[in-house]
Amino acid sequence: METNTATLWELWVDPVRRIVSFHPEAGGQYLAFQSRELFLRCIDQYTAQQYRYQ
Repeated sequence: METNTATLWELWVDPVRRIVSFHPEAGGQYLAFQSRELFLRCIDQYTAQQYRYQ
């Protein structure tokens, strides 16, 4: 059985400006997820911290 290790979900987070981007952003910290569940938990956490999305 073959394991698929492709990254499916990506974020770039700028903690200084409190912005989450769904595309490459200068100065943003890159986060990659292979699990949809972990990706959505991360989104929920940034939403709770009142980050903006772009």
